[in-house]
Amino acid sequence: MPKKSLFLLGFLLVFIGFVQAQPLFPKATYPMRVIFDTDFGPDYDDVGAITILHCFADSGYIRILATIASSKHKNAAAAISVFNTYFNRPEIPIGVVRGEAVELGDKQHWTDTVISRYPHRILSNEDAMDALVLYRKLLSAQPDHSVTIITVGFLTNLANLLESPKDRYSSLNGYELVTRKVINLVSMAGRFPSGNEFNLAQDIKSSKKVLADWPTPILFSGFEIGQKIKTGIPLIHNNEIRESPVKDVFSICIPLAREDSSGRMSWDETAVFVAVKGWQKYYDLETGKCTMHADGINEWKPGGATEAYLVEKMPADQMSLIINQLTMHQPVNQESGKNGSSTER
Repeated sequence: MPKKSLFLLGFLLVFIGFVQAQPLFPKATYPMRVIFDTDFGPDYDDVGAITILHCFADSGYIRILATIASSKHKNAAAAISVFNTYFNRPEIPIGVVRGEAVELGDKQHWTDTVISRYPHRILSNEDAMDALVLYRKLLSAQPDHSVTIITVGFLTNLANLLESPKDRYSSLNGYELVTRKVINLVSMAGRFPSGNEFNLAQDIKSSKKVLADWPTPILFSGFEIGQKIKTGIPLIHNNEIRESPVKDVFSICIPLAREDSSGRMSWDETAVFVAVKGWQKYYDLETGKCTMHADGINEWKPGGATEAYLVEKMPADQMSLIINQLTMHQPVNQESGKNGSSTER
């Protein structure tokens, strides 16, 4: 083989090795640009998750671009607005899914309670933007490969985004827009290596679409991760925290279920945590590809290079301590710049 060909072959092998050696989810550059997509309503771990989201925003880790509901429940937008307002960010755009979508409420009626007790700018779903319009408007205005989407609910909005045509905000279709603007998707979804999980199974059509066609890396925090992490008890017994919708929700809901006597399982909180702080110190990863069957069962196929799910490394009780601390975060005092908690570092 000629020397020139040998040189080119050697360069190619080195380049391929370099590409393969790159981490799937490298350490973030702060502040991260984050869109938070939630099914606010059926469960209350979403409340812990949005609290941690604002905690990280107060600490300078992230910039919250939007909080978007994947559920059409009548209280979704107003309840999200309560928490954005409580954490001194009432201006954050709120979107709600339109068209065919899941519409599940909270059996404990915590959304009704916080809406009646606390101020909020958005009064109903009709006052919020169409989720798809908001996604396209926001993404089109961001730098390329800069947005992390954290989804802790149904994948309806993301499927709608992938299928969307070009519009006044962008000449790109949805798939092209996601490819250009999104860097990572972090999702509380699935049971691994296989199983039936609520977020994926409630809208199987959308789940299948996203799992088959999403063009960026996806990190899954599966059911089995959050199931072991119990939180909320220190919050409801913290007498220094008063007039807090976060505390109210956990105080209402924890006593109503025997399985929550040691704290609520923390599925959504864990997804937000690893999306922002990274997985390296806390979890291992299993790489591959998540697929979805017509009956709602998800299955993991090893060998893929752009998807991974969390595997426990730090014991669940230690993660519970971290998440409990973060969910006791208090709004920053706008005059002093101080708050009642600190982030885990």
